[in-house]
Amino acid sequence: MRSKFDKQLAQLNTEMTQMGALCEEVIALAAKALISGSADLAGEVADIDSKIDRMERDIEALCLKLLLQQQPVARDLRQISAALKMITDLERIGDQGADIAEIIPFLGGRTGDECESVSLMAKETIRMVTDSVDAYVKKDVALAKSVIAHDDAVDECFVRVKSALIRLITEKHEDAEYALDLLMIAKYFERIGDHATNVAEWVVFSVTGIHKDWKEDTQDDEDTEQ
Repeated sequence: MRSKFDKQLAQLNTEMTQMGALCEEVIALAAKALISGSADLAGEVADIDSKIDRMERDIEALCLKLLLQQQPVARDLRQISAALKMITDLERIGDQGADIAEIIPFLGGRTGDECESVSLMAKETIRMVTDSVDAYVKKDVALAKSVIAHDDAVDECFVRVKSALIRLITEKHEDAEYALDLLMIAKYFERIGDHATNVAEWVVFSVTGIHKDWKEDTQDDEDTEQ
C-alpha cells in the first residue's frame, strides 16, 4: 500500500514540476514578446495558460485521490495540502503571464526599451518561479527562503519602473498611454513575484509545518537589531 502511495507522491512531484515549467514558459514567452514587440508571440501565450489551467485541475484531482484513498502521515499530509495551495498561485502566474501578453499588441510594436527594469523584472520572476518549484520537489527550505527574500529585488525593480515611467510621461505627454501600459505590465510581473513567494512559503510549511510571512518576520528581526 505504501509503495503505491509513494508512486503517487512521485507523480505529484512530477506534475508540480511540469506545471512550474509551464509557468516559466508563460513568463519567458511574454517577456520575449515584449522585448521583440511581437504581437504574434504574445498570441501564443494563451495556449500555454490553458495547459496550466488543465494541470491545476489534474493535480487537484490527484491530491484529493491521495487524501481520500490513502492515509497520509503528517509530513505527507503537509506535502499534499501545500501542493493544493501552490497550484492556485501557479495558476494565477499563468493568468498574469497571459494578461501581460494581452497588453503587448497595444504597445504598437514598441519594446519597452525606455524602461530596462521591466525586462529585469521578467528575469527575476522567472528565477523565483523556477526556484520555488525546485524547492518544493527537493524539500529545500533554504532555497524556499531565498525565494522569499528575493521578492524584495522584484519590488525594488517595480519602484524603479514607476519612477522611470513618471519621467517619461512628464517629458513626453504623447507617450502617456504607452507608459501606463508598461506600468501595468510591470505590476503583473510584481504580482507574479508575490505568487512565487506564496509558493515558497507553502514549501516551508510542507517541510516544517510552519506557515507564516517570512518576509515580515525578517523585517521584524532587522528592526529589532536597529
